[in-house]
Amino acid sequence: MMLARFHGMLSLSIAIGALLLGCRQEPVAEIRAPQGEAAQTADPISLPPESWPWWRGESRDGVVHQEIADFQWTSQPNLVWSAKIQGLGHSSPIVVGDKVFITTADDKQETKSLVCYETSMGKPVWTTPVHQGGFMRTHQKNSQASATPATDGQFIFTSFIVKDSLYVSAIDLKGQIVWQKEAGPFQSQHGFGSSPVIYESYVIVLADSNGPGFLAALRRDTGDIVWRVGRSTESSYGTPILAEVAGKQQVIVAGTSQTCGYDPENGDLLWSVNGPAKATANTPAVFEDLVISTGGYPKNGSIGVRVSRSGEQETAEIVWEARERIYVPSPLVHDGKIFAVNDDGVGLCYDALTGERIARKRIGGNFSASLTLHGEHMLVPDEEGTMHVFDATPDFNSVAQFHLEGNGFASPVFAGGKLYWRTSTHLYCLAPAS
Repeated sequence: MMLARFHGMLSLSIAIGALLLGCRQEPVAEIRAPQGEAAQTADPISLPPESWPWWRGESRDGVVHQEIADFQWTSQPNLVWSAKIQGLGHSSPIVVGDKVFITTADDKQETKSLVCYETSMGKPVWTTPVHQGGFMRTHQKNSQASATPATDGQFIFTSFIVKDSLYVSAIDLKGQIVWQKEAGPFQSQHGFGSSPVIYESYVIVLADSNGPGFLAALRRDTGDIVWRVGRSTESSYGTPILAEVAGKQQVIVAGTSQTCGYDPENGDLLWSVNGPAKATANTPAVFEDLVISTGGYPKNGSIGVRVSRSGEQETAEIVWEARERIYVPSPLVHDGKIFAVNDDGVGLCYDALTGERIARKRIGGNFSASLTLHGEHMLVPDEEGTMHVFDATPDFNSVAQFHLEGNGFASPVFAGGKLYWRTSTHLYCLAPAS
């Protein structure tokens, strides 16, 4: 999921927000853990086969790399089970072994919760209220539970805004809260939706706030903050991507008018370029040593950033720009091409190396979810809850459409040969027809 569209923001609301912030405009205090403490290693990440452990899947690219199940896409999909969701959330499911997890927020109970279901028949296993009260101000298309959880195979990590702060929690597979830490302040303009990123012993969170923003790494085993670095005082809504670029693992962040690469070991800024926009609500993509970054407020557009490394020094330069708006849906890279169905229902395809537009096709509808690549097909729901299945080619040939109850703000995920899809009302599991 990512956050819904934030175009049309009024300058008056921005001015009011600035007045409300007051003394909160001071930068967030940076943290650097002692060398010995930071170097300690948590238990290794251990994921069961065919898991979908975090936002955009195990490879963080929205591509199903497992054995491809033989779905016959039609308007009558094979529904294995459905489970009614109490509350609302736009986060996507994650799947670990025989369990599937979602976050949700219940306005009536004023709770933000993590819910566990069994994958076989959708039976609820447990619900853990992670927070009570402290709801943030949000855009009408956002939710209080828009950040997709992440897992290291031992704990499920959630990120929620509570009383103007970002809290990160670790919940074990039995539903017990192991630790819960305040990562830093967060002043909401239109809400929050940045999902946690796991890197070795750390869980990394981004808070580009309507006040002092930050990027922070917490230990997976204890929740202790290992490092925290300050960012801009501008609001943005995207999730970073962890990727190897120019021979080095880095956390790539888009938003607040820049695209940047950080060292996940210590939070050091490795490189930055201007653009593509002040605000973005999606996740960058990577092709070879090229970072593809897209945004949509107030400027529309995408950029291709080539990252180079000479010794210990990294440099970055923008090698192409495209003008179309891709704001909330994340771009997908396949076969050397960039694919997206943008917010306004237009299918776009670019050459990843040059940024040359290959195709532009009107699909119709509005989209906030991101494409998922399953074999030779791409899937994405529109906001009204119709799942679109396309050939994974530039012409966006429609293979099938099907509609299940609820609106579609979360992205589809695959694990163990099944499709899991969360709408505004239900969690669904689909499988190939027997």
